[in-house]
Amino acid sequence: MLLSSFSSSFSCLVALVLLVDAVLAGDPFAFLDWKVSYISASPLGVKQQVIGINGKFPGPTVNVTTNWNVVVNVKNDLDEPFLVTWNGFQQRKNSWQDGVSGTNCPIPSGWNWTYQFQVKDQIGSFFYFPSTNFQKAAGGYGGTIINNRAVIPVPFGMPDGDITIFISDWYIRDHKELRKTLEDGGDLGVPDGVIFNGLGPYRYNDTNVPDGIAYETINVEPVLFEPGKTYRFRVHNAGISTCLNFRIQNHNLLLVETEGSYTVQQNYSNLDIHVGQSYSFLITMDQNASSDYYIVASARFVNATVRDKVTGVAVLHYSNSQGPASGPLPDGPDEADTYSSMNQARSIRWNVTASGARPNPQGSFRYGDITVTDVYVIVSKPIELIDGRWCATLNGISYISPATPLKLAQQFNVPGVYKLDFPNHMMNRPPKIDTSIINGTYKSFTEIILQNNGTSVQSYHMDGYAFFVVGMDFGTWTENSRGTYNKWDGVARCTTQVFPGAWTAILVYLDNVGIWNLRAANLDTWYLGQEVYVSVVNPEINTKTDLPMPDNAIFCGALSTLQNQQSHKFKFSKASSLINLSDIRFVWILTMWLGVLVL
Repeated sequence: MLLSSFSSSFSCLVALVLLVDAVLAGDPFAFLDWKVSYISASPLGVKQQVIGINGKFPGPTVNVTTNWNVVVNVKNDLDEPFLVTWNGFQQRKNSWQDGVSGTNCPIPSGWNWTYQFQVKDQIGSFFYFPSTNFQKAAGGYGGTIINNRAVIPVPFGMPDGDITIFISDWYIRDHKELRKTLEDGGDLGVPDGVIFNGLGPYRYNDTNVPDGIAYETINVEPVLFEPGKTYRFRVHNAGISTCLNFRIQNHNLLLVETEGSYTVQQNYSNLDIHVGQSYSFLITMDQNASSDYYIVASARFVNATVRDKVTGVAVLHYSNSQGPASGPLPDGPDEADTYSSMNQARSIRWNVTASGARPNPQGSFRYGDITVTDVYVIVSKPIELIDGRWCATLNGISYISPATPLKLAQQFNVPGVYKLDFPNHMMNRPPKIDTSIINGTYKSFTEIILQNNGTSVQSYHMDGYAFFVVGMDFGTWTENSRGTYNKWDGVARCTTQVFPGAWTAILVYLDNVGIWNLRAANLDTWYLGQEVYVSVVNPEINTKTDLPMPDNAIFCGALSTLQNQQSHKFKFSKASSLINLSDIRFVWILTMWLGVLVL
């Protein structure tokens, strides 16, 4: 009876949630239903199979507010297991919901699984994407917006609109073929193009861009008087491995936020956005609308002979535009100039006087005054052959995902799954394939130096945390390099770039218990083992320990016998997600809902 009445009474449940939240001042819930499946698309004019969410590529934008609870019911209609990771969400005490192979068993084909987490004490621009099986190369990504609570001031005027843009290098080859290429020791080669929001380039040049490719148009409204309407553009590089330079013809980019931190407001004519990074710009529509304007994302650090191939172009269209965009594209930086790119990255600073998710200024956490307790110098090297397998390494170790996720192994004391022995520096020994993770010290302030001894720029991302980017330079990091650190307003973010033959230093306060992924955001080297996990355990038994294992956990590997094969095949997640919570408010809601069903 309950199952047959679920659909008709869910609206009553929602009304009850809103009523009780109003009475008891609880944090609101956002319920989302996602069907993940293959769809046909032609981003570069060639029909291919991509991963869509609810039939769309990119997927829907998750738009919530600080402290909201998010419940996402995912139905996996792909032909292989699937996980989605919430790139940048600092899931407080809840790595169970992180959506990476070290914390979750993948959702089997044909199964439902429900993510449930709270966007606690966060604001900003992020995105989600598939984390396993090289599926990100097929799409499956979408945006996330976490708005300020009404009581927290934003350090700029309310924009007239909010626009999310995904820029990405793109291959026509299937993601399964791409991963097989890497496994066989091949190189992915130059991308087939650059796309905007899943669409190919505007035909700015008849020679470089074939006819008939659908392109993205961003529609905006001007005003008749100065200074013009202002829009917030949230731009994400959701690509595989290519740094992209973003610019808009005749418009300044006023940088205001990156990955949950408000920045010192500076104008840029163009900005390098590395793989996995997200930025918010305020852009004023202050031109005369004699024509449309180019929006450009062009590859950095590529050979000039392939430059046009890896340039994406969209169109900014004023409602009173007099004609199409025309002429040459706006100039970007010298594609091979890593020095100007590094200087640009150093210019991005934290707005220490602005409030973040809380009313206190962002700079109230004086990271430069905290004593560092642990130091890790993590060295990446070019792809190499180890025991007959092509691998990418960190400190000479290529990470291999165990059949039993680390989080489950820790919960059930499964022996032999991983080792807490990741070295804090490069060892003088042959490289190896292993499941070695960092034994983080709870509430320690940890310094991590990312040394790139490869030949291409790398991005690195850390789940569960925002870290402070305090320094970067060319050459090999030494103890004396600390003298160049920015100890006051280095930006706090979750993804940073490391240039070839250079280093980047970050500081992170390990106060978030759980097992968290530190990885190369470049999909090729990540897939080949360039990642490590950090285990952070609170030795005291109190309310600051990790959240309990969710009731709907999927079991695999050594714990696969615990799995009820039927428990995830029916869609009842919105009810079960309430049952999983211990809050008395929801016990009351459920009781009232059952009363409604009986009536």
